[in-house]
Amino acid sequence: MPKELLTQVSPEVAANEQLLKEHIGKLLRVSPKEIQHLTILKRSIDARQKAIKINLKALVFFQDEPFFEEKIQLPEYKNVITAQEVIVVGAGPAGLFAALQLIELGLKPIVIERGKDVRGRRRDLKAINVDHIVNIDSNYCFGEGGAGTYSDGKLYTRSKKRGDVTRILELLVAFGATEDILVEAHPHIGTNKLPQIIQDIREKIIEMGGKVLFETRLTDILIKNNEVQGIVTQNGDTINANNIILATGHSARDIFELLDRKKIFIEAKPFALGVRAEHPQSLIDSIQYSCDYRGALLPPAPYSIVKQVGGRGMYSFCMCPGGVIAPCATSPGEVVTNGWSPSKRDQATANSGIVIELKLEDFKPYAKFGALAGMEFQKAIEQKAWHLAGQTQKVPAQRMIDFTQNKVSSEIPKTSYVPGTTSVEMGQVFPGFLTQILRDGFTEFGKSMKGYLTNEAILHAPESRTSSPVRIPRHDDTLEHLQIKGLYPCGEGAGYAGGIISAAIDGEKCALKIAERIV
Repeated sequence: MPKELLTQVSPEVAANEQLLKEHIGKLLRVSPKEIQHLTILKRSIDARQKAIKINLKALVFFQDEPFFEEKIQLPEYKNVITAQEVIVVGAGPAGLFAALQLIELGLKPIVIERGKDVRGRRRDLKAINVDHIVNIDSNYCFGEGGAGTYSDGKLYTRSKKRGDVTRILELLVAFGATEDILVEAHPHIGTNKLPQIIQDIREKIIEMGGKVLFETRLTDILIKNNEVQGIVTQNGDTINANNIILATGHSARDIFELLDRKKIFIEAKPFALGVRAEHPQSLIDSIQYSCDYRGALLPPAPYSIVKQVGGRGMYSFCMCPGGVIAPCATSPGEVVTNGWSPSKRDQATANSGIVIELKLEDFKPYAKFGALAGMEFQKAIEQKAWHLAGQTQKVPAQRMIDFTQNKVSSEIPKTSYVPGTTSVEMGQVFPGFLTQILRDGFTEFGKSMKGYLTNEAILHAPESRTSSPVRIPRHDDTLEHLQIKGLYPCGEGAGYAGGIISAAIDGEKCALKIAERIV
């Protein structure tokens, strides 16, 4: 019978199968020759001490035991071409995994996506990076696969209680992701690999009888007697259905405005906002690994840091080792930053959002906007950044120590942010209370991570799309909207997820509830 064990080894042993067999053989008091195969179940790095260790959870198969590696397979999806239709608004992870689950349950998804397919999106990403042109329907946030497709596909989630994380990871593997995502403590696919996986998911949906309609934006929801009847698209076309999964993402401001106009109940939701900090990756490596040179056996080092500053949480968000900063505006006249990494995380810089938790009381200057007050607060900061940076997609930037000292940086070195930077005293971007918390917080960060507070680090502002500024409330049991029967608010845009995995889980949960209702 195979034996499961936990062990801690050096990076050299972890990277060499024979050395690892010898190590495990000593632990189990058997010859390495008696070990037929090792399956690594989980892997993480322990860099708390100067001697870095790799934590492994392994399954050991011995020579006298049958062994075969079972390939992860897709579920047996049904052909649903003639089945009852369900509209899925949005082709991000919530929408795509909802569609797959609907097919598995024998229902036909009609997926509408305001943006383009994954290949078509690339031209629009180039336009915003090079020409500073923002396509309101096709950008880093909107389009097939959602925001995560070109923001590197981080798969780590703390939402273990929301649903079956392993099921989502195994589906991604079945669609082409490497099995490493089942093993690593902080799995990640990479922007260079995720588009093909997303395309394969779409092709499976179509193959099984579902529909996927690109460049199709929702402009109205048809409602009669507080029950959905269908939707209207920007071309004036009507699609009829009595069940709608609304999975439009955290940046679909026009959807929030539509719901508000139609007096469909929504509410302001706290979120977090701040800057994106970029360091040389070699500097982060030296801090985290306590070494002058990382070497080939360790991955580029991430970091995670949290402090209470001025009575609020200030923390790293969406940290990208070996990554770049991207322009993520969804409308002309605003600047928004985010970060991503390729699958190898082999770029020269590391970046992370450094954000502060907001409170509903912070939105009081925008109280006249009601449930959209947080959204207007967010929008005002993004628009101010655009004006300060010369009304282009250049980003306001400042060296980190200069920022803490309220000093305009005399020059900004080239960063990974392709549209470019403008040297600005970033206290002009944020309300005064946020500026002070950021300044004090970076000083505190520097005390915890020696070397982190440095003028080699460049701050880019703002990092403002951490989560939705609006929640679309729903019943806990049915997942339907509190008012509207047949309307299922879903994923990040509805305030019920915070990343690819939790959004995918929420999409599946909504699909299951619809199937229960129909059956």
